[in-house]
Amino acid sequence: MSALLHTLLTLCLTFTQGGCTYSGNHWGEWSDSQLQPTIQKLMKGYNRYLRPNFNEGPVEIGMSLDIASIDAISEINMDYTATIFLRQRWRDSRLVFPGNESVSVDGRLVSLLWIPDTFIPDSKRSFLHDVTVENRLIRIFSNGTVLYALRITATIACNMDLTKYPMDRQVCTLQLESWGYNLQDVVFYWTRGNDSVKGLDILRLAQYSVESYYTSVSEAVYETGQYPKLVLHFALRRNVLFFILETYVPSILLVVLSWVSFWISQSSVPARTCIGVTTVLTMTTLMMGARTSLPNANCFIKAIDVYLGICFTFIFGALVEYACAHFYTMQNQTIEELHRELLRDFNESNGNGSIPIFRSTQPKHTVQMSSTAEEPLEQAADCHTRNHAGARERLSDQGCGLSSVRSASRRAAAAFTVENPHNIDRHSRTAFPMAFVCVNILYWLYYLFL
Repeated sequence: MSALLHTLLTLCLTFTQGGCTYSGNHWGEWSDSQLQPTIQKLMKGYNRYLRPNFNEGPVEIGMSLDIASIDAISEINMDYTATIFLRQRWRDSRLVFPGNESVSVDGRLVSLLWIPDTFIPDSKRSFLHDVTVENRLIRIFSNGTVLYALRITATIACNMDLTKYPMDRQVCTLQLESWGYNLQDVVFYWTRGNDSVKGLDILRLAQYSVESYYTSVSEAVYETGQYPKLVLHFALRRNVLFFILETYVPSILLVVLSWVSFWISQSSVPARTCIGVTTVLTMTTLMMGARTSLPNANCFIKAIDVYLGICFTFIFGALVEYACAHFYTMQNQTIEELHRELLRDFNESNGNGSIPIFRSTQPKHTVQMSSTAEEPLEQAADCHTRNHAGARERLSDQGCGLSSVRSASRRAAAAFTVENPHNIDRHSRTAFPMAFVCVNILYWLYYLFL
C-alpha cells in the first residue's frame, strides 16, 4: 500500500513540474521556464500609466456593440435605458509574446493594464454589472492586441420631437468619446462599419420598432481640444395601433354617441341634455388621461392633442346645436301663440276698427288686420307728404327713412328666425358626420404622409 502511494506521488510531481514541456502543449515554442510566470513576464517593466505607442503616434481603437436590450423609452424625461456589450480592441506592442494563441485573464487584473478612457457623453446614469463578479473581459493576443469587453446599463438622453405623437419617428443616438485623450493620442473607428452593431435587428420593444440604424465617425470639439467620437444612430417608429385602440377609437365613439341626440325629439329636454353633457365630460376625462404619459411643460402641439380637440369640438357642437334648436322651437311656439291671441282679439272686436295692423317677425307668418282705422292712419302719414294716393308711396317719394328702417329690421329679424326648427336636427344628421369624415381624412393624410 505504501508503495502505491509513493508511485502516485511521484507521478503527480512529474506532471506538475514538467507537464508543460511535452510536445502536445498549446503554448508552442515556449519553454517551461518561460511559461510559469506568463503574466509576470508580460507585466515586467510595463507602465500602465503610459498609452501604447507613446511619442510614436495615436493609438487606433476599434469598437463594436451588442445591444442586449432597450428597457425603457421615456417621453417625459426624453431618454432611453439600454444594456449594451461594449468591445474595444487596440494593439499594445509591450504585450507581444510568441505563438498564435491568446491569453484570457481575470477581469480584476484590468488595473494592471492601460485601457482607454471611453465614456458616453449623453449618459444620465450608468453602471457596470457586477454579478457574480464585474462583467469585464480581457483577452491578450500574441501580436499584442488587447480585447476589452464590458457589460453596461446606461440611461441616455434622446432629444425627441413629439409634434406627430403618437405617429412620430424618433432618431436617438449612442455616442462614445474619449475623456482625456485627444486626436493626437487616440483614434476611434468602428471595426466593421455598420456591422459593428448587433442586436438591433432582433430587438423587440413595447411601443416602438427599430426602423433603421447606421454608424458614423466624427469629432467632439471642446475648449480643451478635439476628441474622437463614434456615433450610433437608430430610428424608432412608434406603433400607433396601441393608441388607436386606447384613445382614437373611444374618442370616435364618443363623437358618434353625441349624434344620437339628433334623432331624439326636441321636447325630450332631459334626454338630449344628458347625452350632451355626459359626452362632453367623458371627452374631457379622455383628454386628461392621454396627457398623463407626456411632459407637462413643453411647446409641442401633438397630433393626439389636435385629434382630441377636434372630437371635443364636434361633441360640444352637438350640444350647442340642441340649444339652438330648442331656442328656435320655443320662439316659434311663442309667435304662434301670439297669432292666435291676435286672431281671437280681432274676432272679439266685432269689427269696430280699434285693432291696428300687426306684422310677425317671420315672413310666412304675417298677419295683417285692417279695419276702418286704416283711413286715420293714412291721414297721419299725409302730414309730411301731401297730394299722393297711398301712405307708402308718399313715404318713399319724399325719401323718408322710416319705411326703409322698418324693412331692414324685418329682414334682420327674418335672418335669425327659423321657419321650421325641426330642420336643424334634420340637417345636422347629415352635416355633422360628413364634416367629421372630411376632417379625419385631412388629419390622417397630413400626419401619416406629410
